[in-house]
Amino acid sequence: MTIAQVELQIDTPGQGLIEITEEIVAWVSNQVISAGLLTIFCRHTSASLTIQENADPDVRHDLEQFFKRLVKEDPLLYRHRSEGPDDMPAHIRGVLTGNSLSIPVHGGQPLLGTWQGVYIFEHRRKPHRRRVALYLGGQ
Repeated sequence: MTIAQVELQIDTPGQGLIEITEEIVAWVSNQVISAGLLTIFCRHTSASLTIQENADPDVRHDLEQFFKRLVKEDPLLYRHRSEGPDDMPAHIRGVLTGNSLSIPVHGGQPLLGTWQGVYIFEHRRKPHRRRVALYLGGQ
């Protein structure tokens, strides 16, 4: 078994879904591993990862709006407020969406579906630099 790993630095503009599929596919295709499993891990608690449709931008918009309605940014609702009114809601959104993904790799490419893209879901309002670890194991 061969292992490759790297850490991506992703600058986010603030809340929303930021597609990182191209960066991931480029890195995987440059590895000597043609078949295996790719693990993607977001090293933060106020941002998360998801695989979602990348064809219609309305999907991203609707998901972002849904999470804003689902987890309100009302400081009266939360005890943890030291990092601003969007921080605790960001942690809750992160719990709901998760911080890691596993994607099979075949032929040196992640086996994503036709309309699937990999996104970092930024839950904070301000821009952040997020670290995303990629770990590929296989042959």
